[in-house]
Amino acid sequence: MKKTIKGKFQIRSSPLPADEATQAIAAMRMKFEKRFEGPLEATSVVSMMGIMDQNLGSGGYVALEKVTGTLEGKKGSFCLQHSSTMRRGASSQNIVVIPDTGTEELKDLNGSMTIEIQKDGTHYYIFEYEFMG
Repeated sequence: MKKTIKGKFQIRSSPLPADEATQAIAAMRMKFEKRFEGPLEATSVVSMMGIMDQNLGSGGYVALEKVTGTLEGKKGSFCLQHSSTMRRGASSQNIVVIPDTGTEELKDLNGSMTIEIQKDGTHYYIFEYEFMG
């Protein structure tokens, strides 16, 4: 049975050095560290690569994220795969739990996440999930 939860998260970013491939496609690399609050009490680390045209508000990014903590009281970790785009300010997000990455009590976790950023900069997650086992 699928459940949907929502909460806030804080995010801290730092640029990573561009490698040869990143430079060749004019992309940027970033590291993010997040702290989730609410039904998902966790921290995460994210490795992201993206391309963005700030003037047009268009771009895209791919990222891998490892989340460690508790999900509604169940302890463990899981990994997310991000593949999202923005076209002139309108975003299309695809953030999913990578199959079989759940550990401990989060084994067999399946789900998807959406990120909302308010005008004041507050970040929210909406996580729809279920256990497949």
